[in-house]
Amino acid sequence: MSTPQTPVRVAVLDLYDNEPNEGMRAIREILAASDRRYHGVPVTFDVFEARYRAEVPGLDYDVYVSSGGPGSPFDGEGKPWETAYFNWLERVWAHNSGTKDSKKYVFFICHSFQMMCRFFELGEVTQRRSPSFGILPVHLTEQGRKDWLFEGLPDPFYAADFRSWQVVQPHRERLRRLGARILALEKIRPHVDLERAVMAIRVSGEIVGTQFHPEADPPGMTKHFLKPERRAYVIEHHGEEKYRRILRRLQEPNALTRTHNAVLPNFIRHAVTNLRPEQALRRVA
Repeated sequence: MSTPQTPVRVAVLDLYDNEPNEGMRAIREILAASDRRYHGVPVTFDVFEARYRAEVPGLDYDVYVSSGGPGSPFDGEGKPWETAYFNWLERVWAHNSGTKDSKKYVFFICHSFQMMCRFFELGEVTQRRSPSFGILPVHLTEQGRKDWLFEGLPDPFYAADFRSWQVVQPHRERLRRLGARILALEKIRPHVDLERAVMAIRVSGEIVGTQFHPEADPPGMTKHFLKPERRAYVIEHHGEEKYRRILRRLQEPNALTRTHNAVLPNFIRHAVTNLRPEQALRRVA
């Protein structure tokens, strides 16, 4: 008779503030597909309305995924939800700093990435001169090319990048003290005399974030952009050529699909393998 397996429990922190979005659907689908995918380990998840209801999980979860969201990463200043969110992150950091085993794994996406950089003081979080909007190239740093998070991806790779804010002017001394590493930068723009924004940072072996949306999937995004109201909005604000370029890029098999199939799945696989090593070894044996 086989011994029941202890599931890896995932908490999803929803920062969309009750606004309709594709991000949470895609995150849910990736987590649902992770159940027993890695070494046969069960994966379960719960969602917390971190921004809309100031809900945050406790430390009884193994893995945390914090979503993107609308608006400024400073919208929460002085509000209960931001206090609760940063208190949660402080508890996770203190837990990981005080133990060698059973550390908590955390992934931050877009808006959450900017919140992470504010919390750890990793760089300057500023508003962009103009929004970044599209399926755009992301370039790995030397550290990023060695990082397991991007295993299976070329350099550069394509990612969903929709943001009016950015992280620039990395605080090098702060990064050094934490042992944090910049893993990726935004597209090269030789005709623009502006600093390239940071697109991914690993804070520790367990805590990492990306400015782009690794959960974005071509079928879901295509359906979203084909909605008449969305088409009209994009053409009005970004032009018809940008709209057509996004749709073309969504159809390229080596663009967004590869990123969707690599980044978050790599994160979940790595977390499951390290949190349930006995099951991983059993499978190998």
